[in-house]
Amino acid sequence: MRVKAHTPGAVIAAVMLVITGLLTALVTVLVTAPPASSASLTEVTGFGTNPTNLRMHLYVPDRVAARPAIVVAVHYCTGSGPAFHSGTEFASLADRYGFIVIYPSATRSGSCFDVSSPQALRHDGGSDPVGIVSMVRYVQQRHNADPGQVYVTGASSGAMMTNVLLGAYPDVFKAGAAFMGVPFACFATTDGSSWNSACANGTLVRTPQQWGDLVRGAYPGYSGARPRMQLWHGTEDATLRYPNFQEEIKQWTNVHGLSQTPAFTDRPQSNWTRTRYGGTGVNVAVEAISVQGVGHSLPTGGMALAALQFFGLTDGPSTPPTPTPTPTVPPPSSGPCRVTYTMNSWNNGFTTAVTVTNTGTAAITNWSLAFTLPGGQAVTSAWNATVSSSGGQVTARNLAYNATIAAGASAGFGFQATHTGNTGKPASFTLNGAACTTG
Repeated sequence: MRVKAHTPGAVIAAVMLVITGLLTALVTVLVTAPPASSASLTEVTGFGTNPTNLRMHLYVPDRVAARPAIVVAVHYCTGSGPAFHSGTEFASLADRYGFIVIYPSATRSGSCFDVSSPQALRHDGGSDPVGIVSMVRYVQQRHNADPGQVYVTGASSGAMMTNVLLGAYPDVFKAGAAFMGVPFACFATTDGSSWNSACANGTLVRTPQQWGDLVRGAYPGYSGARPRMQLWHGTEDATLRYPNFQEEIKQWTNVHGLSQTPAFTDRPQSNWTRTRYGGTGVNVAVEAISVQGVGHSLPTGGMALAALQFFGLTDGPSTPPTPTPTPTVPPPSSGPCRVTYTMNSWNNGFTTAVTVTNTGTAAITNWSLAFTLPGGQAVTSAWNATVSSSGGQVTARNLAYNATIAAGASAGFGFQATHTGNTGKPASFTLNGAACTTG
């Protein structure tokens, strides 16, 4: 039997046909595959008038709205914009709802914002509020943001700044959400001090009219609409004590010309008591949430979403979060988890962002991460997890919304702590009793 020989040209043609098919298939995969997320926190400089040299970090999601809203997220004392970005849910919610987040950073000693000087408490008077408003205007100009949808939220010092910005700049901000704050001008001082003990301890009590007059006096002649306010406070707060919550309610109901008698009361969670003033719907003029049995540790899981609902930013269509893809290269096999532990330290304290990645093949549910802090370190507050500690032994447990970590996916939480000079990291971590790799 004669076997027909193939000519070199025929062989080359066949090989080229196979290569062409492979290239076509590869192009099809590349074109149809979903784009990888590229959004990240970026520092912006030269954003405008900035009398106190604040730093500005900006988060613009991959899928931003055509005319996006702006949320200014203001950190606590000893914190920073990047720490507030990594320790709260606002950036992930921006991915879903298409708004832009501005994270200011205070630069003075202690990293607290100026909520006490006469300059800060007056419209265009100077200090930190002027720098933050410059950040807003920068984003409006550079990102086609909607000037009618500018919001502010913050925790502790950031909550006090939320009150200050809504009081002094009602022409800029549409609404605010203050977690553990004090009324506008409660922290006012005239001697250069940035701390007001009477206010912090909840002993500075005024009538609703007196509180309201302080807000109205910040911008004489202003006759436009006043921003809506959402207030949050833990009943066991020992830093900015709980009576400040009622004083804030007095102030903002008076600013809006409302009774202090709530029009609506409910309990969205077992330890939350929510009251609404001036109406019963989500977007009322004043909403207040008292959190039973909680200290100076807000916001916790679900509270950022509640703030955005109050703002009205969850009403339209949203983009579901892109699931984290399963890695194509298997992770290290030495454990079912990997922990990334990022610290931001200062003279006697630090914040830490912790990311727990499931490197196994099955979902992890109801997780508990255990580790030992180096000597002299002690946890003072936490977010996105329930953190308990005893003698340096720390256990972080999931909240309801992040109880499950899918295979290849991650969960994050953060905490603030003090130290006595040792800023080292824990030597090891265990997740539900199994050792984790680090890195």
